[in-house]
Amino acid sequence: MKFKTMAIATLLAMGSMAASAQSNFDAKFKNYPTYSGSDLELTVNDTGTHWRLWSPEAQEVLVKIYNNGKGGNPIETLQMQRHPDNGTWTASVPEQLYGKFYTFQVKYDGKWLNETPGVWAKAVGVNGKRGAIIDFAATNPEGWSEDKGPQVDNFSDVIVYEMHHRDLSMHPTSGITNKGKFLALTEEGTKSPQGQSTGIDHLKELGITHVHILPSYDYNSVDEANLQENVYNWGYDPQNYNAPEGSYSTNPENPAVRVAEMKEMIKTLHDNGIGVIMDVVYNHTAENDGSNFSLTAPGYYYRHREDGSYSDASGCGNETASDLQQMQDFIVNSVKYWADEYHIDGFRFDLMAIHDTETMNRVASELKEINPSIFVYGEGWTAGDSPLLPERRALKENVSKMENVAVFSDDLRDAVKGHYTDASDRGFATGKPGLEETVKIGIVAATAHPQVDYSKGNNSKFPYATSPEMIVNYVSCHDDLSLTDKLKHSMPDEPEENQLAAAKLAQTIIFTSQGTPFMFAGEEVFRNKKGVHNSYNRPDSINAIDWTNKNTYRDQFDYYKGLTALRKAHPAFRMTTAEDIANNLVFDEIDSTETPNLISYSLKNHSNGDAWEEIKVVLNGASYPQSVDIQKGNWKIVALDGKIAPDGSLGATTGGKMTLAPYSAMILAKE
Repeated sequence: MKFKTMAIATLLAMGSMAASAQSNFDAKFKNYPTYSGSDLELTVNDTGTHWRLWSPEAQEVLVKIYNNGKGGNPIETLQMQRHPDNGTWTASVPEQLYGKFYTFQVKYDGKWLNETPGVWAKAVGVNGKRGAIIDFAATNPEGWSEDKGPQVDNFSDVIVYEMHHRDLSMHPTSGITNKGKFLALTEEGTKSPQGQSTGIDHLKELGITHVHILPSYDYNSVDEANLQENVYNWGYDPQNYNAPEGSYSTNPENPAVRVAEMKEMIKTLHDNGIGVIMDVVYNHTAENDGSNFSLTAPGYYYRHREDGSYSDASGCGNETASDLQQMQDFIVNSVKYWADEYHIDGFRFDLMAIHDTETMNRVASELKEINPSIFVYGEGWTAGDSPLLPERRALKENVSKMENVAVFSDDLRDAVKGHYTDASDRGFATGKPGLEETVKIGIVAATAHPQVDYSKGNNSKFPYATSPEMIVNYVSCHDDLSLTDKLKHSMPDEPEENQLAAAKLAQTIIFTSQGTPFMFAGEEVFRNKKGVHNSYNRPDSINAIDWTNKNTYRDQFDYYKGLTALRKAHPAFRMTTAEDIANNLVFDEIDSTETPNLISYSLKNHSNGDAWEEIKVVLNGASYPQSVDIQKGNWKIVALDGKIAPDGSLGATTGGKMTLAPYSAMILAKE
């Protein structure tokens, strides 16, 4: 989601008022007994099948057992027994009921609520209305016990590629058989009609280290029983947080298939050296009173206004309450489950600032115990005000309060391409002056730097990161206009060659800045969404990547490929401390009032152990050529005039006055 944080002073004032409202209505929830055992909801072992549901104020609870995932009457109904010391209810049968389905039904305030699979269903029937009892060991692909994602020593070593299952494979030109499915990323050797590699081979050729896949848990908006309707959705409408989405499987009716196929996808990516980051949306649910949270423990999992209505910092009708113990435990245990059962390598938190910093610290800390290479990052803003005090929120301004958690840099995003709310607004990379200092904030990953004046920053007025590993740099993502569409809107009277040049410049800024680079799928082949900015439920004709573009824009792809190779080969772009950046990244003095849209800096002293003694990066965002004076020396030319050679084989120069083409970057290296 695209929303940005409000001004911190405003949030502090509003948050103080909201917090008092929360204390009036939600105080009782803080006194609920909690339970965080690993046996919540369903356990199958040698002694039979066992259920445990957390519902402290329930008056009665039933378990209903079914033969099928939808339709039919229960074949058995069990009365659950209360355990008042921890708020749970339990029931058991001596048989292992593999192949059966179940629901819970809670009596609350004298009324029977609708049936629910509970909040911890790990396998579900079609459309997720019933929990499924399956043998998870039987879903593991061959070699699963040895499966591992890439080792990550530092977050700055990661290169993220954000994609949606359907976007990558649905277009007729993808050459992929299992279009829109988990299995699409298991198909190797796929080609476009022009013979260009697509799918997983394309990802390997591009050189990214991790795919960030839009929500893959079971979400609400697609009818899995009628996939012929071909409904598209991003998936930011959570239904069952701990089971895969059925529409991405080849058989949603069989609950084991979606589990097995998701694991097969992950293993194939791992076998090809690519990590898998899962987009998670714990900040809100698709429904309010009808959600699984509300049908098990009414009211508890959400924040409320003083009148009892749902608070709505998500902009989606409700917001969850991570500051309550059972919800915090749910979030932490849920991501741990995905990391353990599915070998997920990272988590991107939607509207992360709705959660509190304590929860995010627990998330990162406990995930690290499972896999030290797991990468956690999120949106450091909310979509509206919340009862949670601003100083407790996982805002980008509070990222220094979190360890091993990163936030997106909206500073660099808006400064490079123009503000996201105005399609016609230009940025540094498209000729708008006055954004040089904000771009510098992005280049140093929002850390303190003696040559960066934060008072001139557009979005941030102080260095909020204490390490570059706290920052994810991007120019576009699934939200808002794609970079291609943004350039077409903001540069309507300029030829496409200028738009292509500006795209190269924009991504050069992202990939040479300190922090973690992040790119939106398909922009390396100049992918567009036909001008639609909020394409969350638009058809594949809007969202799918046309793979003929890879042939048409092969030069663009090769440039992006060169950027990934350059970054991976040279640790100077991947410093890990603010001190190293302050000491080794030196900006050249340029008066931006006289020479706008020009930034020049050096990475010196074999930065971060780099083989190159000095790397010079010059960025010209102007619509006309600009010149810089380069110190005399023996320089390799790495990038110039829209061409890139990561080994510096574009040529050599001894320095002096050098001219950059409009909308372009120059990178030089001295050994």
